[in-house]
Amino acid sequence: MKPIIFALPGNESLAKNIANAIHAEEGQVIIREFPDGETYIRVLSDVKNRKIVLVCTLIDPNKKMLPLYFLSKTIKSLGAMSVCLVTPYLSYMRQDKVFISGEGVTSEYFASLISGFVDKLITIDPHLHRRKNMNEIYTIPSEILHTSLLISSYIRKHIKDPILIGPDVESKQWVSVIAEKANAPFIILEKTRHGDKNVSVTFPSIEKFKDHTPVLVDDIISTARTMIETVKHLKKTNMKPPVCIGVHAVFSDNSYESLKDSGVGQIITCNTIEHESNKIDITKLIAKKL
Repeated sequence: MKPIIFALPGNESLAKNIANAIHAEEGQVIIREFPDGETYIRVLSDVKNRKIVLVCTLIDPNKKMLPLYFLSKTIKSLGAMSVCLVTPYLSYMRQDKVFISGEGVTSEYFASLISGFVDKLITIDPHLHRRKNMNEIYTIPSEILHTSLLISSYIRKHIKDPILIGPDVESKQWVSVIAEKANAPFIILEKTRHGDKNVSVTFPSIEKFKDHTPVLVDDIISTARTMIETVKHLKKTNMKPPVCIGVHAVFSDNSYESLKDSGVGQIITCNTIEHESNKIDITKLIAKKL
């Protein structure tokens, strides 16, 4: 029996595409707020003895967690066989250690919270950073899907003579895989972060690639400062306007507009977070796993 796919608010389009791809039932639910801001949940579909998939990308997680928690708990109370959370963008992964005395390791607390109300988690290219895998902090089965093949395929089809540029040494393993699959060369920048919105980059020699199209690749585009600083350096080389590719289109504040105004050719993202820059579709990636 196929699962029932429920969309949390803002995830309707992706959830519908996934349901269509695997010929699953679309779950019917009412989620709204009472006048005092509390969340109301009513599940209309018959979920008893069914496998349930909740689709909820966790951008802006503080607003989404209680509705997600309440929906999962309600579904379980109605006799569902299991509940799987598909969260293409998984938040609270950066704070994975105590940097300054008095801080908490919120990635662990968040993982403990999610592990307590769903049975399985599927996500896409999470920001593991100092973690080797999800099982270090999640106590439920957790699977990571990767967009490298989707991105390399897009590059092969749409970008002539690309040279891939990774933002920092941590991106080398990821960017090198995309470059290999796209049959393209790559270089890695040295990045120094001075604050949330203050980043400096050191550029290696790129003279031999001057006739290539620069392709800036990163997993998360949040403040876009690294890409903007990189574009400034590229302007001095008289190369073609760069293409910026990111998996997760976080784009805090006015960062998307700032990146567009910096002199880029295109901004391309995957639809892990709904945004006007989405051009790489993750539906089949998720559908295959489900």
